[in-house]
Amino acid sequence: IPCNRLLEELIDDIKPQIRTLIEKCNCVKIWIQLLIPRIEDGNNFGVSIQEDILGEVARIESEAAGFLDQISRYFISRGKMISKIAKYPFIKDYSRCICELDEKEYLNLRLTLCELRNHYCCLHDTITKNIEKIKKPRSVNTDTMY
Repeated sequence: IPCNRLLEELIDDIKPQIRTLIEKCNCVKIWIQLLIPRIEDGNNFGVSIQEDILGEVARIESEAAGFLDQISRYFISRGKMISKIAKYPFIKDYSRCICELDEKEYLNLRLTLCELRNHYCCLHDTITKNIEKIKKPRSVNTDTMY
């Protein structure tokens, strides 16, 4: 049983996009981490915003890594099913299972692309709405204190 050529091409197109999202999340994480000021008493509202955004970026990064893992699990499952077909060629349910597995993977890949788009949109929205607090988490009110 040959590989599903359409799924193989689709996976070859999607994997670099997933890796790009992971790399971009990693860059954003280090950028925000380097902007976190030293620990002081008070005036930490901006720092908490930075930490919340860092948590969101880390969540998206780990979810994208899960997408790559999902692709690997598809090939493992398909390989196991093909080995069963080779062992029991007279059981038609195994052949049908391959078609179902391929169809399921196509739907998963489609959802993965939608999720990648959604992650980029959410990251863009969150960062642009909070860019001032990310860059300067603490306001400079020392002149007006005295």
